[in-house]
Amino acid sequence: MDLLPELRKALPEGRVDTGEEELKRHGGGFFTYHAPHLPDAVVSPRSREEVLDLLRFADERGVPVVPFGQGSSLEGHTIPVRGGISLDMNGMDEILEVRPEDFVARVQPGVTHGKLNAALKEHGLLFPVDPGWDATIGGMAGTNASGTNAVRYGVMRDQVLGLEVAFPGGGVMKTGGLAMKSSAGYGLTGLFVGSEGTLGVFTEIVLRLYPIPERILAARAVFPGIEEAARSAVATIRSGMRIGRVELVDARTIEAVNAYKGTRYAVEPTLFLEFGGSEKSVEEDVAKAREIARANGSSVFEFEEDEAAREKLWEARHEAGLAIQNLHPEKSPMATDVCVPISDLPDALRHARDAIASRGLDGAILGHVGDGNYHAVFPVDRDDGEELKVAEEVNSEIVDYALARGGTSTGEHGVGSGKMRHLEKEHGDSLAFMLGIKRLADPNGIMNPGKIFATGEERRQVPEESY
Repeated sequence: MDLLPELRKALPEGRVDTGEEELKRHGGGFFTYHAPHLPDAVVSPRSREEVLDLLRFADERGVPVVPFGQGSSLEGHTIPVRGGISLDMNGMDEILEVRPEDFVARVQPGVTHGKLNAALKEHGLLFPVDPGWDATIGGMAGTNASGTNAVRYGVMRDQVLGLEVAFPGGGVMKTGGLAMKSSAGYGLTGLFVGSEGTLGVFTEIVLRLYPIPERILAARAVFPGIEEAARSAVATIRSGMRIGRVELVDARTIEAVNAYKGTRYAVEPTLFLEFGGSEKSVEEDVAKAREIARANGSSVFEFEEDEAAREKLWEARHEAGLAIQNLHPEKSPMATDVCVPISDLPDALRHARDAIASRGLDGAILGHVGDGNYHAVFPVDRDDGEELKVAEEVNSEIVDYALARGGTSTGEHGVGSGKMRHLEKEHGDSLAFMLGIKRLADPNGIMNPGKIFATGEERRQVPEESY
């Protein structure tokens, strides 16, 4: 990058890093099969003004800018496929304001959800979005993340009340506010949540908070097959109880977790459940859930109430991705991320299992099945073209199955560079409108190019298998 001396002059000392290790860390991803691509520089701003200065600099010179949080995305969102600047937002990690009486917090984008919840605990409040990794709030908003609590609380778009967004060229926009709802104009907050860094950079985020339930109980139910587990999940949701989490893992996932964590869970499809509310409501919900599980063939229904025991139980689900990856440490994980109408879930899981088995892949199935979102994960050697092709065929087959039933190609991971072809199948009639918004916000195309959709030069820069 010939502009590095100019970039260093434009920002305070120490903000620009071109060290080999930092470039590598920002050029790939430990949860993705997408090939790495190094940025020319890593820039770590500490304020809104520094973000604006960087964006003006980049826009005037046509330098790509890719916002970066923890780098935990699966679809290559933070990989700078055209080089340029990786904009590391972790230095902007202040909790600016907590208003317990209003159930609102205002934070900078580099705050992680773990740090936020630790600060909220003294107020008896929680921020519910739990993606299974201590991701930054900015990254979670950028991909409209959800996770294990989505069945009760919704996804990231449901929690973001307002945003401050910095644009290429140096402009700033504030959307939403501190109120719980508004009918004032277009819903721009919802537009930016899920935009994956292609429109601008979040510099402040206003979040909705919730009271911590009076009583919380976690349970584990074991089933003879994945379809029985899915039917139990669907029946649990239909029962009307206020279930907090409904997570499914198949036998292969349990096998991986046992090997990775040293646990001794029965190697069978398992539902992990969580109940929260008053003493009486939790007791009633647990009893009802146990009956539903038994009616669907469950042989084991165990629960934990102690906080440490609950956390240990949930570790098995939260670290399932790492456990599956550890089965083949020399390979990278490819993970599907579809969501179907909940009534289609049992058949969809059977289809995913059959699609994996028919290609001879060592795959595992898990997901947030309480809202119809599930993942099939299979390790691939990204340097083996034939293996990558087979894995992509399975991925496409699972996505096509979901789309044929009114589902979506991505329930929570976003499009990135990996789901562009599938987005065209899902929303081809609205892509032109999306591109129009992109050009309005980012006329010179510097914001995370080669993600969500690509045309012209961008299309030539992204690996062919992404289309």
